[in-house]
Amino acid sequence: MKLAGDLEVGFSDREFALEKIREWGERGTRFPQVVFGPEGCGKTAWLRQSAKLLREMGYDVIYVNPIERIVDLDIGLSDLRKRLLRDIQEVINKEGWGKILNIVIDMVREVMRLRRGRVAVLIDEAFQVIGVEKSALYIKALLSVIEHPPASYEKIVAVAATSEGLSRREIGRHLWAELRPMWNMSREGFKELYDQIPGEKPSYEDIWMVTGGNPRLLGLLYSAHWDVEKVVAELIRGKGVEIFVTSLNNIEKRYLFEAIEDPDTLLSRERLPLLNELVKMNLIIDNISGRESWYWVDHPPPEKDPELGIGRYVAWQTPLHKEAVKRVLTKLFKT
Repeated sequence: MKLAGDLEVGFSDREFALEKIREWGERGTRFPQVVFGPEGCGKTAWLRQSAKLLREMGYDVIYVNPIERIVDLDIGLSDLRKRLLRDIQEVINKEGWGKILNIVIDMVREVMRLRRGRVAVLIDEAFQVIGVEKSALYIKALLSVIEHPPASYEKIVAVAATSEGLSRREIGRHLWAELRPMWNMSREGFKELYDQIPGEKPSYEDIWMVTGGNPRLLGLLYSAHWDVEKVVAELIRGKGVEIFVTSLNNIEKRYLFEAIEDPDTLLSRERLPLLNELVKMNLIIDNISGRESWYWVDHPPPEKDPELGIGRYVAWQTPLHKEAVKRVLTKLFKT
């Protein structure tokens, strides 16, 4: 996989997550599986590897990533594949990528009707493109395909991965899917990735403490010649942290200071609006209570790790996300 620029690295860690895909492939998924986790934690690399594994298990695979403008169809009938790709291109040309999931549902039905075997649909980061309400409706439509197929079929695996917190909440509210969190990489797996990067670099422990095992941040640091200050500044600008913090009153800023030390403090009635905004901005992940292996797609985070910004129920996406907010707060609000 491409970590940064022209730097190619091998797929690391995630054996437990691939085992989850193998398990789903062997029995199919009764409900769509919505996998959520921090931006850049490795969901895309895992889904692409999962597509290969499912092909080896005899599945026709539909993989769609609207953010990266990728549609990959590995379907046994070449004529059907050509026709579906043509239909997709027509939809994109006329209506853009926002309508792509409509045709994905039609594709799944067509593959079921003609092939009557095993079909997998893997949707990567589409919710940011189509929005909260449409994301929930899409998952409902996918569940309808599973429950009311156009023809008998052997098995289906349906997975949608997202970093977008509000859509995931809306989907969970309707019980149309099973929600499965994925966290940043484990220490051992992240070390494998770190060791593949050539040249001089900071110590592994230093990199671990600022990234928390997030592969995308590792790539950003490599591209920035390991300049942590530059990456933090880019996070502040990219996330609009200064504007957000400026919009808060002094009580909310105090809540935010306390959340830097312990994100679980956001779980109180008066602080929930702040939590919701931080989730919306992809700065924080909520709904991570419980560390049972069956709930997590891969190895769960520690029960609690203040240095990495991980609470029992709520966590900063990475230590650098926490640091970006802390820098702005310290600058704009003196306690």
